[in-house]
Amino acid sequence: MTRVVLASNNAKKLAELRRILEPLVPGIEVLGLADVTPYDEPAETEPTFEGNALIKARACLAVTGLPSLADDSGLCVDALNGMPGVLSARWSGVAKDAGGDAANNALLLSQLSDVPDERRTAQFRCAVALCTPDGTEVIELGEMPGRILRAERGEGGFGYDPLFAADGYDVSTAELPAGEKDRISHRGKALTAIAPAVVEALS
Repeated sequence: MTRVVLASNNAKKLAELRRILEPLVPGIEVLGLADVTPYDEPAETEPTFEGNALIKARACLAVTGLPSLADDSGLCVDALNGMPGVLSARWSGVAKDAGGDAANNALLLSQLSDVPDERRTAQFRCAVALCTPDGTEVIELGEMPGRILRAERGEGGFGYDPLFAADGYDVSTAELPAGEKDRISHRGKALTAIAPAVVEALS
């Protein structure tokens, strides 16, 4: 069994990573931050998804000594000039454990209330960074284009998923089966792209 750490406490994100990586990397054990020595997570101070993913992966490697993966992702809305972007998780200023997802979604709907359907285009973007004990650093990107709905739909997923419909779909990403979402999602694409580097690092 070969171990890699995902620098996240998000149980849904960890489950997503396991679904994607386990078939691609036979024998892999994907740990989360709850499975390793606790440490203070670094502030995400970079203006890009790539920079923040590297900050988190480097910090995890420094503490655990294990190959470490981290992602930074967010929703980029064209009518908002690409925002909330790297600020997606804290767009409303409300902490996630205090109802941040609901507050973020409510704020986004309010900001787009007078934007017509044809201008509600957006993209989910993700950067995944891998840092290994030998000094290797790899970053892969993924994007899922789509549009912002006018009301939340679906119980699956997390974050802005209930408000986002991917191009070619009439349902929100929160209404998609997990496997279908993984296939088209920004994170799924980035993780699939980085899987060969994970295989090489663990071989």
